[in-house]
Amino acid sequence: MDPCPFIRLTISNLALKLPLAAKSSSSAVHPSSSPCFCKIKLKNFPPQTAAIPYIPLETTQFPEIQTLAATFHLSSSDIKRLASRSIFASKPSLKIFIYTGSAGAACGVNSGGLLAEVSVPLDLAGTQSKPCVFHNGWISVGKGAGAGKASSAAQFHLNVKAEPDPRFVFQFDGEPECSPQVVQIQGSIRQPVFTCKFSCRNTTGDRTIRSRSLPTETSVPRSWLNSFGSERERPGKERKGWSITVHDLSGSPVAMASIVTPFVASPGTDRVSRSNPGSWLILRPGDGTWKPWGRLEAWRERGGATDGLGYRFELILDGSSGAGIVLAESSISSHRGGKFSIELGSSPTGGGVGRTRSRGGGSGGASPANSPRGGSVQKGFVMAASVEGEGKCSKPCVEVSVQHVSCMEDAAAYVALSAAVDLSMDACRLFNQRMRKELCYHSESLG
Repeated sequence: MDPCPFIRLTISNLALKLPLAAKSSSSAVHPSSSPCFCKIKLKNFPPQTAAIPYIPLETTQFPEIQTLAATFHLSSSDIKRLASRSIFASKPSLKIFIYTGSAGAACGVNSGGLLAEVSVPLDLAGTQSKPCVFHNGWISVGKGAGAGKASSAAQFHLNVKAEPDPRFVFQFDGEPECSPQVVQIQGSIRQPVFTCKFSCRNTTGDRTIRSRSLPTETSVPRSWLNSFGSERERPGKERKGWSITVHDLSGSPVAMASIVTPFVASPGTDRVSRSNPGSWLILRPGDGTWKPWGRLEAWRERGGATDGLGYRFELILDGSSGAGIVLAESSISSHRGGKFSIELGSSPTGGGVGRTRSRGGGSGGASPANSPRGGSVQKGFVMAASVEGEGKCSKPCVEVSVQHVSCMEDAAAYVALSAAVDLSMDACRLFNQRMRKELCYHSESLG
């Protein structure tokens, strides 16, 4: 398998020093009591917001504790779009708008006081093969930043660098519930690498509904069901018995995703709630049986003007049925869709990534994550999968970092996970809405 070239552009180690004149002029926005923040913008990408810590003026060295403020992932086509020039476009650059006050308290950039704007030129040629640092250190910003006036200017510290981040890219040729092929994309080449088989089975009678049966060797051991979920009958509306198996081109099963906790409507509602989510078990073959690799919980988020698919994915520790490492926890718009992603150590606030979690729901401190084959991995991008909104044709595109794939079975685990996320959009659909025929067994039988 040949990967596609990608670049990971990171902005980190932000800090701000203000001269005495600036500190005394407006105590209400003094960064020691109300941290500054910034908007980080790159053409064709959504802007990102980050807090800027304040450092005392007399500090001569940057603190040892360094944080990541923002990350942009660039494909070859992204790089070409950024590098394209016209009479109206300048060279590609990263723009950082620095504001006084807190981003939350300011209710948006229009309410904050603009302190300065920083532009970092980006020459991305060659960065797909070797890392490049565009800026690392202090720079004078704001009033007094001109020549000979550095002592009266604010000082802003940042690190901007690009690193090669090659990825394998896969795409479903159809919706996961339609048992499609999965192709690998490398430039203009689309090569079949997997096939999928979707099953909707009646778990009480152990017979398959709508003739999408699984091979007998893909049966999930009941011990795993008892440890990680429940197949018991529940009163009211529920969706259960779904599974999707990924096969290699020889027909051998190499990964599987199966619902182990039914998606159940909360009492008196048509909604799967966060307090009682449904869950999938992601499994890999080993020693003649299926072994659990990850667990995905999903529910229907409720808040603001739109609903969303809430999710939490945790890696299951080898030989343990009681604890896992939370690698992803967020939500995707039910209307617009979005991306399911795992990036270790990428969030300035932690973002729930890399926390240990017991079956009881508690979480502990940071813990190193494992690859699909059980080895330790580095921080950074792991995977991303596209998810379409409700009622839209979804053919997930899956990107996986090369450092997390040592064989086809590794890639298949992420493909199965992306299928589970995509199918969760249907599993969490309001129970008063009709579903497509491939998924509607329970809606037909339970009303």
